Amino acid sequence: MTRTGLLRHLPLALILIVAAVGFFTLRDYLTFQTLAENRDALLAFRNDNFAGLAAAFVAVYVLIVAFSLPGAAVASVTGGFLFGLWAGTAFNVLAATIGAVAIFLAARTGLGQTLSAKMNASEGTVKTLKARLHENEIEVLFLMRLIPVVPFFVANIVPAFVGVSLRNFVLTTALGIVPGAIVFTSIGVGVGEVFDRGGTPDLSLLYAPQVILPLLGLAALAALPIAIRAVRGKKGL
Repeated sequence: MTRTGLLRHLPLALILIVAAVGFFTLRDYLTFQTLAENRDALLAFRNDNFAGLAAAFVAVYVLIVAFSLPGAAVASVTGGFLFGLWAGTAFNVLAATIGAVAIFLAARTGLGQTLSAKMNASEGTVKTLKARLHENEIEVLFLMRLIPVVPFFVANIVPAFVGVSLRNFVLTTALGIVPGAIVFTSIGVGVGEVFDRGGTPDLSLLYAPQVILPLLGLAALAALPIAIRAVRGKKGL
């Protein structure tokens, strides 16, 4: 491999190294306990410098997502706790989108570029699958964001490996994560009362019927154009 080729892989390699180090060194710090212990100081700083805390919060959240560090759920809840439902959701979506784009670009520049070129040069089933993916690119990306079982890291890096467009990735990320962001942020709005009772935020709410069913409904709507195209293709319409 040439020096240029090695440099292309450097951003993704750096992300993976930082992610591994962060998993072992930060998982005991980016927790709800840490938030509970520092909530008074955070609220006081917010009251004195709202813009400064908002900027710092977004920057930290971007780093958490971009380097796949532990604590993304804690960060989302913290956004609701500090800034309320609507401002918190906006900051959460902004930070998560920027972080997702950063890791997407890192993956696409290196390994993604190599894999995409090999897929383009291939024949048979692989080439057909790639063509079908690009015909339904937006719908598939929305599905990856709306179905809760798809890890956020996977939804960020896999599209880079198959060569999806940056525009579609940004669009589907920014819009597709909104429902989940609202749920996590809403948990954060009431987290102060949970801490007062000595409890821990219940993130299982994301899988409650009143939450999961609407998400699955949105996923079904995203999948509908794929099904229609498949039926038309079979019938030659």
